[in-house]
Amino acid sequence: MMLDKDLQSIQAARELVKNAKKAQHQFAKFSQEQVDKIVAHIAAEAARHAEVLAKSAHQETGFGRWQDKVLKNLFASTQVHEHIRDMKTVGIIADDSVNKIMEVGVPLGVITALVPSTNPTSTIFYKTLIALKAGNAIIFSPHPNAKVCSQQAIDVVKRAALEAGAPEGIVDGVTLLTMQATETLMKSKDISLILATGGEGMVRAAYASGTPTISGGPGNGPAFIERSANIPQAVKDIITSKTFDNGVICASEQSIIAERCIYDQVHYELVRQGAYLMNEQESDKLAAILLRPNGMINPELVGQCALTLAQKAGFTVPATTTVLVSPQTTVSPKNPYSREKLCPVLGLYIEEDWHAACERVLALLTNEGMGHTLVIHTQNPEIVREFALEKPVYRMLVNTPAALGGIGATTNITPALTLGCGALGGGSSSDNVGPMNLLNVRRVGYGVRSIEELRQPAVVLTPAPACQSAYTSYAEPTSVAPVASAQSVSIFEDTRFMGAAPTTPAVAANTVSSTQSDDRFAAVVASANDEINAAQVEHIIKQVMGRLAP
Repeated sequence: MMLDKDLQSIQAARELVKNAKKAQHQFAKFSQEQVDKIVAHIAAEAARHAEVLAKSAHQETGFGRWQDKVLKNLFASTQVHEHIRDMKTVGIIADDSVNKIMEVGVPLGVITALVPSTNPTSTIFYKTLIALKAGNAIIFSPHPNAKVCSQQAIDVVKRAALEAGAPEGIVDGVTLLTMQATETLMKSKDISLILATGGEGMVRAAYASGTPTISGGPGNGPAFIERSANIPQAVKDIITSKTFDNGVICASEQSIIAERCIYDQVHYELVRQGAYLMNEQESDKLAAILLRPNGMINPELVGQCALTLAQKAGFTVPATTTVLVSPQTTVSPKNPYSREKLCPVLGLYIEEDWHAACERVLALLTNEGMGHTLVIHTQNPEIVREFALEKPVYRMLVNTPAALGGIGATTNITPALTLGCGALGGGSSSDNVGPMNLLNVRRVGYGVRSIEELRQPAVVLTPAPACQSAYTSYAEPTSVAPVASAQSVSIFEDTRFMGAAPTTPAVAANTVSSTQSDDRFAAVVASANDEINAAQVEHIIKQVMGRLAP
């Protein structure tokens, strides 16, 4: 009896998991050298197929520009491999002989990877490299709208892994794509982790599966141009980023925030560099088609160029137009210009000063994109610090195109195509995800102190009971319990340091009776009318600690 497509896909998914689990058990015994050899060969083969797969992805999905997809494929293979190449991930990965701690890398097991249609081939290259580098097997579930090019990419990495000596099944992918197949993978007890990159619905389904998940999240990156910025360069970076692969990278800028005092310069540079500032009617026309009725982004506009977007909205723009810009004053879930737009469209907000700009940035990120990315263009390090301390993102980029800086191409942030948004964004990690996120660490700790040492009470300082004056007498170290009422007094509140001549207190016979018998303070008493200085304090402290030393 022939099974229907859904049942066939479920059975096929189960077979993939079974084979991957067997392969990973073998792979877990490979040495670091063997793993590195396999990873290096996969990276080289992926880079060799960068252009043909870029063209295939563009042809199938219609998103972006194939030339930029070549760069993404090279980034996901060559640059990612360069970053992870020398990482220790197998066996003993750290050995601290001083603190007597050893760390051992332990693979997670079998990983299921969800692949977005916006980056269907580069994501497969990247996730294969980081998963195998950490000693795992990986099974891909491609997006249905990019299944052909994704399968081509899977074939490349699968073949390369086998050529380099990896066990069969270490890399594979679903070929009979159904929701049931993907659900089977995500809920399998033999899947250790879901590595999810894609739309909000897909990510939510991954977390709801009950399997541990690491995900990326939606971006809504504001780009703040502060008054000290190199304005021509700032505008160039923003346009470069927003037009790279027609804006499908989630770290790309979604809004520009500029101070009013520099707006004329910003406006001039935007127009000079090909931006088209829409009027109110044009903005309304485009807004009407940017989102679906359910509030989600319209997939027909994803990755389209500015000319196509204007045409679909029903107005014309110059042939040299790079991005469409809409002046805005409001932020809300219903305003598409204040949300993520995976196409070359930007909102534009003008604020009185950087304090107001801060508020606008917060409003935009609260609206969408919490935990993801923002970019600031400035020459003022204090502004950078203020933003870094306050803003609810885990990637803050300075003076760089956000799409490329966020993934680590133009910055030294970890090269990655899964950008975690942490707890703020509903995720489990805030990292640019790499191999160290895909393994556990077994820690070996040697005993360095005995229980007798733990039981020995701490040494405390107690004032002599008979001392009733401003001259505090210090007892020798004792092994009794700390005195609950003992109070420490700042030496700067002690009358001995206030410049007044000390008076002789009435003391018990076994306590200090005068400054002459307590030479710790001789230097201070000798210059009682002088102002206390740091050198004197340091000298006194050293003398006191010397006497207290066991």
